[in-house]
Amino acid sequence: MRPDFIFLVGPMGAGKSTIGRHLAGLLGQPFIDTDEEIVQRTGADIPWIFDVEGEDGFRQREAKVLQDICAGAPAVVATGGGIIGLDQNRALLAKHGTVVYLHATLSQQLARTGKDKNRPLLNNGDPASILKALIKQREPLYREVADKVYPTDNRNPRVAAQEIIASLDKGAG
Repeated sequence: MRPDFIFLVGPMGAGKSTIGRHLAGLLGQPFIDTDEEIVQRTGADIPWIFDVEGEDGFRQREAKVLQDICAGAPAVVATGGGIIGLDQNRALLAKHGTVVYLHATLSQQLARTGKDKNRPLLNNGDPASILKALIKQREPLYREVADKVYPTDNRNPRVAAQEIIASLDKGAG
């Protein structure tokens, strides 16, 4: 039995949006990216929101978007890497669906985020050091909320989506 919602959590560069789109297509479900939803609602890009409102302001917007998503129709949801930082968000994720933690190594994250200017947390220092610090802080929270952990390094996104579906169908962790 498949859950109402499938939430993809993990660090930036883990493939949440890309794999999520494939997963939604294969399941015939809508796809929602929380970051894209925030941009759509505000009319501003994420770096601008971080500049004007700071990370706390962005996280509050993210929490509101997640609440609204959970009140809607079932979907595959790609979340922002920091969504698990708030207790209320982890509770919503756990209550409303299956949470799949897409795990990526530091080298994979660096390769996937290196040229992306829409990642404000990486714009203030050495990206490798920043990502290491984020992993140390967030890894326990990803694991706490995850029903399943899926490694994404060197995985084709469509194959990854198929394997995640097979894992959900089996109920395997």
